[in-house]
Amino acid sequence: MTAMRGSCHCGTVQFTVTLSDGIASARRCDCSLCARRGAVAVSAAKDDITYTAGRENLTLYQFNTKVAEHYFCKTCGIYTHHRRRSNPDEVGVNLACLEGQTPFLAEVLVHDGQNHPNDTGKDLDAGILRFTPTKDTS
Repeated sequence: MTAMRGSCHCGTVQFTVTLSDGIASARRCDCSLCARRGAVAVSAAKDDITYTAGRENLTLYQFNTKVAEHYFCKTCGIYTHHRRRSNPDEVGVNLACLEGQTPFLAEVLVHDGQNHPNDTGKDLDAGILRFTPTKDTS
């Protein structure tokens, strides 16, 4: 378990979070929101995120089934975390918001959010793709 500090871009929203598997849980999703947002999320239990400042400055966005809860800073607009539809007892935290971390990992798992397991009955890990950035040689 790894405890880390995080914040939005402007620093209004600040938090600490304990990651269950460190950054080994890093993944992306290809649902309509995540594909546009482009963030890499890491996993934590919903009770393992603690706000140290600015919780009242978070705004909630929900769509479609309105089960997942996506949180953004009202001031700078940065996505900090979301409560997962596939596991409401877990949050996905924006890796780029965590001190000393980068979303530019050599390889990131991509979950098939377009065919969500709660809709298809398939195992969550059945739709995993591996994304490995390639070097632009142009």
